[in-house]
Amino acid sequence: MFDFFSTLIAFLLIHIVCDFYLQSNHCAQAKKANTYRSPELYLHSLLHGIGLLVPALVLGLGWRSTVCLVIIVAVTHFIIDLWKVITPNGDKFSYFMIDQALHISVLAVIAFHIADGVTVDAVLAHEKFSDVVMVVFAYLLILKPTSIVIGSVLKKYPISCTDKNRISGLVAGGELIGYLERLLILTFTLMGSYVAVGFVLAAKSIFRFGELNKSDDRSMTEYVLIGSLLSVVITTLVGTLISLMLAVNIK
Repeated sequence: MFDFFSTLIAFLLIHIVCDFYLQSNHCAQAKKANTYRSPELYLHSLLHGIGLLVPALVLGLGWRSTVCLVIIVAVTHFIIDLWKVITPNGDKFSYFMIDQALHISVLAVIAFHIADGVTVDAVLAHEKFSDVVMVVFAYLLILKPTSIVIGSVLKKYPISCTDKNRISGLVAGGELIGYLERLLILTFTLMGSYVAVGFVLAAKSIFRFGELNKSDDRSMTEYVLIGSLLSVVITTLVGTLISLMLAVNIK
């Protein structure tokens, strides 16, 4: 009997080892330079397929299923990596995330296929399915939608500063900081670690204090504080509401 999550974790372990630890910078550069003519691309893809022999043997997978597993993973990995290296600006972080998501999706589909007793209906009917949906919804809500809401509010409070380059850099950096901050706050709130939430706020305040203390522009200080407080308030409210809903479901 194969458990879906155990199978998927075993597959992901091999993927991480082969894709990050067994792939050198030279190999990555060679794939990008020579694309489909690169021997490194074929060897790298084949390595991912052969590497899965280890979990296949440990899990006791049949030889026919093992052969199919190796072929499917090797071929799909080749196609995905080839797409990435021939795509302009394929070394950007967004393409890296898409690349990894595609690889993981292939492994997840295979694990789902060979797992015993796992069907779409069984997943939808699972008692924890609604909890997972709520948590995923919370994380999606506090990222881009919350960023848009904060940006809309901040438009009402323009910065009276002539240095546009500095403002642009601050806003771009502030958006990324806001994403990371909200991810941490939501995670700690859902875990009930409110002390850790306070630590995140204190750490950010310390780092921001030096920057704002040197600024003679009061509007800049107020701009940052409004954005930070909105980020914290929205994320805390979302985390608290989801925590209450999860507690109700448990009862």
